[in-house]
Amino acid sequence: MRSLTLAEARERSSLITVTSYAVELDLDQGAEVFGSHTTVRFACSRPGADSWVDLKAHSVETISLNGEPIDPAEVSDGRLPLKGLAADNELVVAATMAYSHDGQGLHRATDPADDLDYVYGHLFLDAAPSVYVCFDQPDLKAPYDVTVRAPLEWTVLGNGAATRTATGTWTLATTKPLATYFVTVCAGPYVSVRDEHDGIPLGIHARTSLREPLERHAAELFDVTKRSFDYFHGLFGIRYPFGEYHQVFVPEFNAGAMENPGCVTFRDQYLYRGAATRDELLTRANTVSHEMSHMWFGDIVTMQWWDDLWLNESFAEYMSHRALVDATEYSDAWVDSSIVRKVWGYGAERSPSTHPVAGVEALDAQSALQNFDGISYAKGAATLRQLIAYVGDDEFIAGVRAYLTDKSYGNGTLADFLGAIETASGKDLEAWSRAWLLTADRDTISVEIDEQGGVVESAVVRRESPADRPADRPHAFHVAGWTDGRELARASVTVTGPVTTLADLEGTPEPAILVPNASDLTWARVRLSDSTVAALPSQLAQVPDAQARAVVWSSLIDGVHGAAVSPDAFLDVFDAAWPHESNSSILTRVAAYAEHRVVPYFVPRDQQDAAVARLNRAGVGLLERATAGTTESLAAARLVAGTSDDATLLRAWADGKGLPAGLEDDGDFRWIVVRNLAARGLVGVADVDDFRSKDDTLQGGLNALMCRASLPEADAKAWAWEQLTTRQGRSNYEMVHLARGFWVAPDDALVEDYVPRYFTDVPAMSGWVGEDALSRVVLVAFPRVFTDETARLSAEAIARDDLTPAVHRSLVDADAELREALASRATFGAAV
Repeated sequence: MRSLTLAEARERSSLITVTSYAVELDLDQGAEVFGSHTTVRFACSRPGADSWVDLKAHSVETISLNGEPIDPAEVSDGRLPLKGLAADNELVVAATMAYSHDGQGLHRATDPADDLDYVYGHLFLDAAPSVYVCFDQPDLKAPYDVTVRAPLEWTVLGNGAATRTATGTWTLATTKPLATYFVTVCAGPYVSVRDEHDGIPLGIHARTSLREPLERHAAELFDVTKRSFDYFHGLFGIRYPFGEYHQVFVPEFNAGAMENPGCVTFRDQYLYRGAATRDELLTRANTVSHEMSHMWFGDIVTMQWWDDLWLNESFAEYMSHRALVDATEYSDAWVDSSIVRKVWGYGAERSPSTHPVAGVEALDAQSALQNFDGISYAKGAATLRQLIAYVGDDEFIAGVRAYLTDKSYGNGTLADFLGAIETASGKDLEAWSRAWLLTADRDTISVEIDEQGGVVESAVVRRESPADRPADRPHAFHVAGWTDGRELARASVTVTGPVTTLADLEGTPEPAILVPNASDLTWARVRLSDSTVAALPSQLAQVPDAQARAVVWSSLIDGVHGAAVSPDAFLDVFDAAWPHESNSSILTRVAAYAEHRVVPYFVPRDQQDAAVARLNRAGVGLLERATAGTTESLAAARLVAGTSDDATLLRAWADGKGLPAGLEDDGDFRWIVVRNLAARGLVGVADVDDFRSKDDTLQGGLNALMCRASLPEADAKAWAWEQLTTRQGRSNYEMVHLARGFWVAPDDALVEDYVPRYFTDVPAMSGWVGEDALSRVVLVAFPRVFTDETARLSAEAIARDDLTPAVHRSLVDADAELREALASRATFGAAV
C-alpha cells in the first residue's frame, strides 16, 4: 500500500472539507475479522472534481457515492477513487476488516490466563483506513458518531461516552472534530474502576486477569490524573473538552501510550504485577500526564502535517515533566528525564539519522514515522526550556494560550506557534528557531579553569558547534563544582559565543569535580575534564545534588558511546558511586544501562564475565545494606538476579526460596532469574515450560519465549530464528521477546551464522509485519556479533533500495550503535 505524500495531502485538503463520520463496527464476527459500515459526509470546493478516499479492507461489500453504486473492485492499493464530486457528498461503504496482531489498526489479543479476547484501536500513523473508510490525513478533522456491536459479555469504550443502547450494541457520544488517527474503540471483558473529578467522569480499565494490580494502583493513577487536570486547566486556561476521560491498559501495545481524546490507551505493563521501584511509578505518572497534555497539544490543536509532530511530542514531553514537578510528589521528574529521556535523545542525535527538531519536510506519512524518536521528544522538550530562558516563562505561557485558543479544533504549524510566542514576548525568534529548531546535532560544552594554589584564577565555558552542521545556539545553564560533598561554586551563565568567561568562579576554591550544565537546562554534549572524571569514583556519591549526578552519569554514558570514556572508567565509577545512590531513577537506570548496554556492547567478549562479576559485587553489596522492600533493595536484587553466576542462589530464587523481602510472589522478578539461568545453560526447555505453567499469563508467555531463545544450544537458536522470521501471526510482543533472547550467547560461534541471515530474513518480514512493529524488531534483532564482517554486511544492507522506510531507518540506527561498539573496543580493548 502506497503512503500518502505531502503533495497529495495538500491537494486533497484544498478540495475536501469533511463534515462528519458515522462509523458502525461489528465486533461479533469471530476472532479474525470485523464488520465496518461507514457514512462520510464531506464538501468539495470544486464540484465536478475527482479525489480519493483511503480504505484498506479485507473485503468490500458495497459502496455508494451520493446514492450511486460504485464497484468495490475500484478499490486499489488502499485507495477508492471518487469521481465527479458534488458540492456536498455522502459516501457509504460496507466492508469487512481484518484484526491485526502487530499493534496497529484494530488489534485483537487473547489472554492465556483465561482465554478471553480483547480489542483496541491504535490508528496511528496511517492505520485508520484498516478500520473504517476515511480521508486519512491530520488536517481533515471531523466529528464522529460511532456504534459498536460486540459480544454480550464485553464492555465498549471509545472517544465518546459509551452507552449500551440495545443487547450487544453500544452507542458512543458524538465527538468534537478529531483527526483520523485519534479514533479508537476498546472492547472486551475489561474490568474497571471509576471516579469523577471537577465534573469529569474518570475510568481506568484493564484485562480481567489484571484486576488485582488495577485496583491496587487505581488510587495512585487517579491522583496523578486529577492533579494533572487541575494543573493544565490553570496553565492553559482552556477546560478539557472531550467529555469523559478513560485510561485503558491494553495488551501488546507498541508505544507507551496513545493520546486518543477521551480514551487514552496504555501498555498494560504499567500495571505492575509485582514490586515497583519509585522511578517506575514516576515513569507511569509521567506517561499519564504526558498523554493528558496531548488533549491540548495534539487533540484540540493538531499538527497540520507530520513534519510538525514536535508540536505534539515536544510539548507533551515538556509539559508532563513540568506538571509532575509543580503538582505531584514527583518533584525530581527532571532528574528522571536526564538519565532516561535525554540519554535516549542523545543516542538519536549521535546517529547518522539525526534530524532537526522541526522543519523536516516529511514527503510522505511513512517517512514521518521515522522521526518519532528521542529528538522529537527529549531534545524538543530541552529546546522549549531554552526558549523559556530566552523569552521568559510568563511570555511563553501567554503565547501557548494564544496559540491553543486561536487554533482550537483545527490545525497548527511551526509558524503559527512561533508567531504566537513572538507576539507575546515581543522578541524576533527567526535566528533562535533557525539555530535550535531547524539545525540538527548539538554543541559540546566544557569548562576550563586556571588555578593557583588551589584557587580558581580564571574560568571559561567553551562552546563547540559541529563543523558539518554549524549553528549559533545561545545556551542558558549552570556550572557547579563540589569537593567532598560541599558545593564550592555555582554560576549561572548564558553562552552566546565560542568562549564565555565565568567571572563568578574566580577566587573560589578549585573543586574536585566541575559539572557544566549542572541543572541540565540545555541540550548539549557535556565534556567533563580529565581531572573530574578521575575524581568521580571518590567524589560522585558525595554530591548532594541529584540533578548534577544525573548529568554526570549521562555524560559518562555519552562518552562511552563516543569512545571518549572507557568502559573501565565507567565501571570504576559504578563500583564506587552506584551502591550509594539515593535517587531511584539514577539507581535503576544506570544499573540497567551497565548490565544491558555498556558490558555487552562495549566490553570485549573475553572480558565480559569479569565485568559482569563487578556489577554483581556492587549489587550484592547494596542488597546486603538496603532496607527490605525499598527501591534500593529491589534495584539491587534485580541486578544480582541478572548478573549472578551462583547457580545455587539462582535456583533457590527461581523456586521461591530465600528471596529478598517483598519479592516472595513476584513473577516478573522470577523471570529475571530464569533468564539468567537459561542464558547460562542451567535450565532447559522443559524447565522453562515448567516456569511458564506457574505464570500462565500473557507476560509469562512472553518471558518464556525470551528465555527459550536465550538457551545456549544450537537447536534453541534454530527454533527461535524460525519462530521470529517465518512464523506469521506472531504478535508484535512475541517477535520482540524472541529477538531479545536470540543473540544472548556465551560466544559468537553459537550465533555468528545467523548474522548474514538477519540482513535478508528480517527485512523480508515487511511482507506481513506493520512498519511500526517491524521497526522495533529490526532494532532489537540486530546482530550482537561485533565484528568488521557484521559492519560490512550492515553497510551493504543499508545501501539496498528495496527497504521500507522503517526498516532502513532502524538499520541505520542499529548500525550506528554497532560502529560505536567497534570504535570503543578498538580504543579501549585492554583488560576491564
